[in-house]
Amino acid sequence: MNDIAIKFENISKQYRLGQIGTGTLSHDLNRWWFKIRGKEDPYLKIGDTNNRASRGESDYVWALRNINFEVKTGEVLGIIGKNGAGKSTLLKILSKITKPTTGIIKAQGRIASLLEVGTGFHPEMTGRENIFMNGAIMGMSKVEINRKFEEIVDFAGVERYVETPVKRYSSGMTVRLGFAIAAHLEPEILVVDEVLAVGDAEFQKKAIGKMQEVSHNHGRTVLFVSHNMGAVRNLCNNGIVLQDGSVSFFGEINDAVENYLGESRDYLVGKTIIQSKHRRYHCEKEVELLAAELLNEAEIATDEPLKLKLTLKVNNLKKREVRVKGMINANANTGNRVGCFFSENFDLPENTKPFDIIVTVNNHNLAKGIYSIDFNIGIGNPTTAFTDFDLLYNVLSFEVVFDDYKSKKLISKWAPFWGNSYYKQVEIEMLKNNMNITV
Repeated sequence: MNDIAIKFENISKQYRLGQIGTGTLSHDLNRWWFKIRGKEDPYLKIGDTNNRASRGESDYVWALRNINFEVKTGEVLGIIGKNGAGKSTLLKILSKITKPTTGIIKAQGRIASLLEVGTGFHPEMTGRENIFMNGAIMGMSKVEINRKFEEIVDFAGVERYVETPVKRYSSGMTVRLGFAIAAHLEPEILVVDEVLAVGDAEFQKKAIGKMQEVSHNHGRTVLFVSHNMGAVRNLCNNGIVLQDGSVSFFGEINDAVENYLGESRDYLVGKTIIQSKHRRYHCEKEVELLAAELLNEAEIATDEPLKLKLTLKVNNLKKREVRVKGMINANANTGNRVGCFFSENFDLPENTKPFDIIVTVNNHNLAKGIYSIDFNIGIGNPTTAFTDFDLLYNVLSFEVVFDDYKSKKLISKWAPFWGNSYYKQVEIEMLKNNMNITV
């Protein structure tokens, strides 16, 4: 095992819904009774797969089930999968934050983990004190930490606030300092969850560069979880795809990403009746989006117009005009927002009956990939100050595919862009019952 940094052997993790841990005192006593008689834990034979979309028949859920793979020393492994697939649970077990229900993990060397904003920090302690505390937890001497101290503070860019309690840091500052500590205190294994998404673009670039340096120049092992497929491709050698708590693919990173994107295609949403899950924040819904529909097929060509039908309803008749804003996210390719289209203000009907508008985006100029659309119904300047009447996320999704169109040779294969400008303004033409919005 000299060239193996981490070995996962039959790792499974079971939770009981609505309980802390996996059961009550009666369950624990039952487990103990079976154990002293040399019998298998009876609760290992029950439980549902961790599928968030279905209700299930049992209170027991397997967040992970029979995970087996190895990570070589100096390898950068990308762990990808949908939300709820088990990625964070796997890293928490590796970091000894939680115990596996079955199986063992064999790891060689010290592990530094950055799993959530503020993990491992004491909020009442200053940045300086937290650096020394984290170093001591990792088994480093005061002399070793002193030698790295200035480098950590400089990388994190928090020199002015290093004597300030961490509870007064922004989430971005906390992540900067947490990553700087984890990367600079010379761990043999560096574990980084999605938290880098909290940082700004400059810091994300620095962090990815540092992880590459740690791996290539110092031979350390990195486990990287992200929904940013561009970062995963650039940083990782191999990838593992988790689906419903099980390994669905393990191999070279480009193959892993293609496998993940292939799974994502099964979840393209071309028609949506708006539900509470689409609203992350409270809105008064003076003008409400009731439904949205993609009038194209779920797969469109690079220069094929994107056609949408939105069903709106006026709940506050004092509102006489509104503006529609759509935001396109490359959620499967890069995890970034790549475009925004919006209308001018248009007059609303003088009643509360639902009405439709048709939106046509003629020149989307999107590269190959899977995208989602958010919608914002409101008023104001969409590029600066915008008042939200209704704000919805991940309403529709679609895939852009290459075809024999003239724009094919003009599109960068893995770099989505939005024409010459991030924002596209649309014009409105009133029809009898509908409004036709064309870019």
